[in-house]
Amino acid sequence: MIPISQIKYKGHIIDMLRLDIAFPDVQGNKYFKLKYNLEEAKKLSLNTLLTFGGAFSNHIHATAAAGEKYQFKTIGIIRGEDDIQNPTLQFVRKAGMELVFVSREQYKNKYETTFLKTLEEKYGPYYLIPEGGTNNFAVKGCSEILSGIENKYDQIFCATGTGGTLAGLISTPGLVSKTTGISVLKGKDNVTDIINVLLQENGYSHNIAWNINTNYHFGGYAKFDPSLLKFIKQFENDYHIPLDPIYTGKTCYAVFDLIDKQLISSGEKICIIHTGGLQGWMGWNYRFAR
Repeated sequence: MIPISQIKYKGHIIDMLRLDIAFPDVQGNKYFKLKYNLEEAKKLSLNTLLTFGGAFSNHIHATAAAGEKYQFKTIGIIRGEDDIQNPTLQFVRKAGMELVFVSREQYKNKYETTFLKTLEEKYGPYYLIPEGGTNNFAVKGCSEILSGIENKYDQIFCATGTGGTLAGLISTPGLVSKTTGISVLKGKDNVTDIINVLLQENGYSHNIAWNINTNYHFGGYAKFDPSLLKFIKQFENDYHIPLDPIYTGKTCYAVFDLIDKQLISSGEKICIIHTGGLQGWMGWNYRFAR
């Protein structure tokens, strides 16, 4: 059973599902995203995992950790230039991941057949995991996050990037809770369409209320915002729960703000999914603390 912490705020008792401490090796939602991908790779007798991400990516970090733990060779196609001081890249190298740096223009072609074929010719057969880890196997894994507690709550909140975790939550068998993804990305909401495709591909049949809230991106993915950092510091002081500034920090801020605005009623049972991502502080401090 995944640990649950309780948070009290303005008369509300909020449960936080602590994926951050449940799986210390492959932290948080990444454990669920990778679980069935690794099983499929083994089934196909493919011993190399190849994936994509930025230089500070939680997904790159988790894939490298999973490869080391479960004895897969890992290859990371990284958007941009190498930086030997980058703590995320230092970690994945230590975990045995081979890194390939490509220009941002090349990176846009990451799923084109010609590009993937070139990688296969160079590195041999591999199991492809998409950027962020989102595919049908990830959805299957994330549909297990709420196992055993799926009907305890009126509303569930979760950070949303590529949409795989939220699609999995929505796909939870028997779920009746309204489920909201707090988008960490700035700009037009493209994730709703992605989630609808994932739900269709995974045979989603029941109907619950779900949506993506785009009001709490704080400038976009991995953007510096003093008010968010102040909130995260105060939250940890009050509840002794660490948040990250890219995902769960924004989610908790959103829930508290919705309570402040009386958009969450006092009688509702609320759950926040702590998706982990705490390794992101290494890159954050490296980029901004100076």
